[in-house]
Amino acid sequence: MDIAIRTALPAEYEALGELTAQAYLDDGHLDLNEDDDYLNVLRDVARRAAEAEVLVAVDPRGHLLGGVTFVASGARPWADVARADEAEFRMLAVSREARGRGAGEALVRACVERARATEGCVRVMLSTQPSMRSAHRIYERMGFVRTPERDWEPFPGLRLLTYGLEL
Repeated sequence: MDIAIRTALPAEYEALGELTAQAYLDDGHLDLNEDDDYLNVLRDVARRAAEAEVLVAVDPRGHLLGGVTFVASGARPWADVARADEAEFRMLAVSREARGRGAGEALVRACVERARATEGCVRVMLSTQPSMRSAHRIYERMGFVRTPERDWEPFPGLRLLTYGLEL
């Protein structure tokens, strides 16, 4: 399948926010389900786009397949684990209908390419939940390695695993 990766358009923000929230809900990644405060963050693509780079995967007809937030060189507030000389990506999500067609991998590749194009960037980092096994397979296939010394808890009871890719 042909997949194009590009910067999200403002007209797509609402749909991408809903796609991302639904992916997290459908896969059971939110402890409080519909009552989870993180849903508001997942849905607020406009804020992410104003403070970081939001990328989308689209098919040849322009249908939205998924998206990701790319953070260059430890830029705050969206960098959780990246240091000043590292990039990070977050909130990778692919619609249920588009899974298994390469959209997730294409989005990760785009983040790696952007990190390589960022002067002084030496590594790409990400945080992931232990339950996101299909995403872990993508990361490992692409050369990311676990960095357990950087695992963290955004709040008690939610342990996030970290992976990094040396550039």
